[in-house]
Amino acid sequence: MRDFNKTAIQYKAIELMTQKQECLLEGGSRSGKTFIEIYAMIARGLKYPETRHLCVRKHFNHAKVSLWAQTIPAVFKIAYPAAKVKYNNSDFYATFGDGSSLWIAGTDDKERIEKILGTEWATILLNEISEQPYATYEMLKTRLNPPQGMRALYLMDQNPPKSSHWSNVKFHKLLNPETNAKLPQNQIDIQGFLKMNPMDNIENLNESYINTLETLSEAKKRRFLFGEYGDDTEGALWKSDWINKYRITAKPDKIIRVVVAIDPNVTDDKKANATTDDAGIVTVGKYKIGAETHYCVIRDDSTPGLSWGSVACEVFKAEKADRVIGEVNQGGDLIEMNLRNYDRNIAYSSVRATRGKEVRAEPIADLYRRGFVHHIGELPELENELTTWVPGEGRSPNRLDALVWGLSELSGIMEGRQIQVAGV
Repeated sequence: MRDFNKTAIQYKAIELMTQKQECLLEGGSRSGKTFIEIYAMIARGLKYPETRHLCVRKHFNHAKVSLWAQTIPAVFKIAYPAAKVKYNNSDFYATFGDGSSLWIAGTDDKERIEKILGTEWATILLNEISEQPYATYEMLKTRLNPPQGMRALYLMDQNPPKSSHWSNVKFHKLLNPETNAKLPQNQIDIQGFLKMNPMDNIENLNESYINTLETLSEAKKRRFLFGEYGDDTEGALWKSDWINKYRITAKPDKIIRVVVAIDPNVTDDKKANATTDDAGIVTVGKYKIGAETHYCVIRDDSTPGLSWGSVACEVFKAEKADRVIGEVNQGGDLIEMNLRNYDRNIAYSSVRATRGKEVRAEPIADLYRRGFVHHIGELPELENELTTWVPGEGRSPNRLDALVWGLSELSGIMEGRQIQVAGV
């Protein structure tokens, strides 16, 4: 095995993993967190034959793109070039060493996660825990059971979300996220955290990457450049307390209607195929609690670049949605054309803004305040946008706009809109 050039902070991460059973690596983006975790998992698999190791994300598709197609092959190539590895692209696991295996899973893939939970694992990595509820952490912990003589290792990583998130409560405040009671000493003793930021990994980044992060909004810069937990911005229309109070952990039964809302990103004319922000893609549903109508935010699939048409079509099928709606003030007919490239029969309606964004957003924020909107699990990127956007201070971000369009469509609060129903 060749010892690749670890950064100084990655050496500290390895040291933490040798000392603690539960390790949280957190900080800004592209800091080498996931790479060093996969590195450690493979090292354990090589040392202990026929052991199983698991990487989990919220969405299985995200696990396939980020872990299966990128990080895992890169770690084998860079850190273990002599290792014989065989990839199973139907069940998504890699075998290596003397019969050890490394698997990926997504908690949104019910059939696959049930099979995963029927197996015991020597190492578990819960990737991007900012997207996961505390219940997922606890559920996976019950499946951590390595062979005798091997130390259990539970790895977690994230770009820090809001300070109210369970990871901050557990690892920094040392409290039980459910009861708010102080953790017992034996739990405190086995857990630890390490901050890893992009500047710690500067030697492995493109020379322009830090400059790109420095152009972000202050809230995003704190999270993705400095790796800090966030708080609500004074004057923001949404409050974290509203979201946390009415959050639910599973999709409600008998959802009446599901809509995928798109707010396309703006093309930067100075750069070919470049955009100024992610395209907002937010899926929302309507259902009943007794006689009352409630709404759930099912998922946030907002994406950078120009692939949003493909992503929206995939989500539409996966969630069995009734319709896709798109904001056309800037995208025009290109939204429908983009969608039709991937699914010519998709049910689509265009919506056009006739009122200011603050006026459209206020009644949706009020639905949150009154407890009629429920986020399913953690949606950190969306929630960060909601609780840091101050009306009148800069343009509203695309995730927020897509959410407002979707919930306005379901609730009927889209007065004065102009709708064109394709194919009718």
